[in-house]
Amino acid sequence: MRIIADLNELTGLVATEVAVSDWFGVDQDRVARFAEATNDRQWIHLDADRARRESPYRTTIAHGFLTLSLLPYFLEQTLRIDGLRLLVNYGLNRVRFPAPVPVGSRVRARVALAALEPIAGGAQLEWQVTVERENESKPACVASLLVRCYV
Repeated sequence: MRIIADLNELTGLVATEVAVSDWFGVDQDRVARFAEATNDRQWIHLDADRARRESPYRTTIAHGFLTLSLLPYFLEQTLRIDGLRLLVNYGLNRVRFPAPVPVGSRVRARVALAALEPIAGGAQLEWQVTVERENESKPACVASLLVRCYV
């Protein structure tokens, strides 16, 4: 875990990769629980037999939004910014899912600080997060995540 002393230290990290997470396994149980939580029960995520027969991936795949929902976990696992009172997920500027995450894959996040903008009481951080799949060159997710930090 990378520990950052305060928002001032972050200023010098703009336009750099700040952290890389550990690998995280995506199993069928997690995909099924996500399907239940979101009511997104498309067969490509849940029906392994049909996926083997009909899917171009030959297996079930994670929902793109499941991959996206891991971003807060990856940030929490990789970074700690001291001196903050509160962190708020402020939204996303851009999200793409260039490649699938087949069930049984492992993913990790590369986290770069794209921008830091002062706001009342703190700063807005724009994290460029690239979720990569083990042994694959194309990322599974690329997202611009906005986080508001209050001191």
